[in-house]
Amino acid sequence: MQWEFLLLVIFLVFNLVMSLTTRNYLNVWNLFDMTFIFTEKAIVALIMTFIIITGNIDLSVASMMGLSSVAMAASFEAGLNIWLAVFLGVAVGLLCGFLNGFIIIKLELPAIIITLATFSFYRGIAYVILGDQAVSGFPKSFSYLGRGYIGDTPVPFVLVVFFALAVIMGFILHKTRFGRMLYAMGWNEQTCYASGIPVKKIKLVLFTLSGFFASASGIFLTSRIGNTRPNIATGFELEIITIVILGGVMITGGVGKMWGVVLSIFLIGTIRYGLGLHNVPGPFMLIIAGSLLILSILANNLIKQYIEARSLMEKVEEETGI
Repeated sequence: MQWEFLLLVIFLVFNLVMSLTTRNYLNVWNLFDMTFIFTEKAIVALIMTFIIITGNIDLSVASMMGLSSVAMAASFEAGLNIWLAVFLGVAVGLLCGFLNGFIIIKLELPAIIITLATFSFYRGIAYVILGDQAVSGFPKSFSYLGRGYIGDTPVPFVLVVFFALAVIMGFILHKTRFGRMLYAMGWNEQTCYASGIPVKKIKLVLFTLSGFFASASGIFLTSRIGNTRPNIATGFELEIITIVILGGVMITGGVGKMWGVVLSIFLIGTIRYGLGLHNVPGPFMLIIAGSLLILSILANNLIKQYIEARSLMEKVEEETGI
């Protein structure tokens, strides 16, 4: 049974149970409004999928979200036009992502080490800029980004953005040469070097895009909640990585599908929504997120062992003719 199919079954069963036990669970407006609570993380999960498939990881995404949000807010408070401030915030995220990638390829150190360092570095800069101050009072036009709907429908604008990006990223991953190179890097990076695949350039592109996606999500988040602080998006990296791993992307790289990640996003979103309707406290949500990450990694290891065993059996059968 494919992992993605199992996720789909769990998603359908959970929603069936919740619809039978929870009043107003299937209210259309409630269901669409539910997507507000995870869309920013979902957008970052798309690029995190690419990065983890290559056998890398970016632990600094939440800090880049925070720094981009703070840079945007501080420049707006200083008198800059809101849309120029948004552009500045996104530019800061791009720069942070580029810096991550540049350091990784120049020092040839694991991405987990570099992004763990910049995780603290970028968050620290956000605190230097704002201290303990909060910034609010953004114009109504800005709030549409994170809280607006498409016309008179219950469909959030940011959800449409997410689906558009998911389709584009899924096409790139599964239907292009670039996507095939990402999988190859996850299986064996050294072989990719020998085959002429521009591994370093790809890493630089991916981590720069990670900064872009993180900054855009930080802007959407700021727009939705109407204010920002230096600690905005703290802890988001755990949930983003959980989404990707639960979606069937192997933490060691080389395996995973975009539609599995999208399923994972909606599964986690509906779990949070359903538990929220039952007034489950926030700390339990963190426990659930951590538990899902552990279970996903264990499942990934079992899948990897199965793939390796199956490959070995096929090789033995070819050599022995059995």
